[in-house]
Amino acid sequence: MKEKSTTHHSTQVWTKCLDIIRNRVSPQSFNTWFKPIKPVELHGDTLIIQVPNKFFYEWLEEHYIDVLRQAIHQTIGPHGKLEYRIVVDNYKRVDLAEVHSPSGDASQVDFLPEEIKNPFIIPGIKHDRILSHLKQRYTFDNFIVGDSNRFAYNAAKAVANRPGKTAFNPLFIFGKVGLGKTHLAQAIGNAITHSHPKLNVVYITTERLTHQVIYSIRHQSMDDLMRYYQNVHILIVDDIQFLARRPKTQEIFFHIFNHMHQLERQIILTSDRPVKELEHMEERLVSRFKWGVTVDLQPPDFELKLAIARARLREEQVHVPERVLEYLCYHAGDSIRDLEGILSTLVARALFLQGDITMSTAQKILQYYKIQREEVITVESIARLVCDHFNIPLQDVKGKTRKRPIVEARQLIMYLSKKFTKHSLKQIGKFLGNRDHTTVIYACRTVEDLIETDEKYRQNVFTIEKKLRLSYSL
Repeated sequence: MKEKSTTHHSTQVWTKCLDIIRNRVSPQSFNTWFKPIKPVELHGDTLIIQVPNKFFYEWLEEHYIDVLRQAIHQTIGPHGKLEYRIVVDNYKRVDLAEVHSPSGDASQVDFLPEEIKNPFIIPGIKHDRILSHLKQRYTFDNFIVGDSNRFAYNAAKAVANRPGKTAFNPLFIFGKVGLGKTHLAQAIGNAITHSHPKLNVVYITTERLTHQVIYSIRHQSMDDLMRYYQNVHILIVDDIQFLARRPKTQEIFFHIFNHMHQLERQIILTSDRPVKELEHMEERLVSRFKWGVTVDLQPPDFELKLAIARARLREEQVHVPERVLEYLCYHAGDSIRDLEGILSTLVARALFLQGDITMSTAQKILQYYKIQREEVITVESIARLVCDHFNIPLQDVKGKTRKRPIVEARQLIMYLSKKFTKHSLKQIGKFLGNRDHTTVIYACRTVEDLIETDEKYRQNVFTIEKKLRLSYSL
């Protein structure tokens, strides 16, 4: 009974804390960092909460410690304390009255570089210093953040702020081609180079690492190669999946990884697939990739693509009508790289041809990228769009079921088909299970009434109509 009581009281206290926190942070931050927290127990003036992992704890400690302290003190009193229970680490105690945010001073980093003697001459490495091979254009400032990449972005920022000192070592970033893995990884490197100029940051592709290993074997200079990497403090390896079927490079990288990790030097890896799907890779190496934190980059949604496009055009000082821009983003596919190519073509046409950017221009650019659109809107295309929106199988709206969600979707298809196609009422009814024209008329009137009286329904119709207009340049 006592355990139930402390659990009950901890929930009440944490609920009051959340009410205070909600007014001090953004809705996005609240949903990301505070909603997942679970109250566990209340012992006197100490509240115990459970967080998903060490990454979560470190992020709260670094970014929200003042907010948490104020909430605890207002709820429990000036002697209130907070303890974290971390799922992966079992338990970690933090006294809020004694916690201070880390300074981030570069002079406090304990792995400052030693003098490099007899630097190894391999392709891309100079005599006088270690080159980062970073591209300056990749920064956090020009990385557009949306729901599909926010977690990865936050993890990357945490690594950049405290390289080698967080739970994300290694930081493993994965996602399909063209979603911004290289941008995010190099943004970390550029941020560290700026804030910790004495640290040696190196960005390298797996292909280039393999060439270095081959060169070292041929010239019997493996000791020089290892000495070189012993002087690297931040190592970014792009496309680690290409280590597959390269046993010698895997062996060398295994030793490099161990050396850096033992000295708390930061490792960042990118891949086109998660760790568990890496094939033909030594198990001991794969297991080490799992030591840190894995984050993924999902395909961008329409809003993120639109934000990227607006930022690019604002930078280039090119004006494009909003309707045309929405049309391009809607059809650009899932690759940010393809979207950037489309935008580059758009900017070039605007600057060099000095003509207005019209819907026709947008359609021609999409043709260059082999992105085709349907020319004729049909009852079937509308039906598929509505069914996708409501996650309903197409055969269900054609069937005889009278379940309310199915009926509403069927009626909306009839309404939109009447509004946007040239098909007769009879043809519309025939496609939707051989229903007669009077059923279609009734459906259209029902939808019109719902649009007038139901705000949520009206918004759904508006969203689907917008997709139709973008798809068919209506």
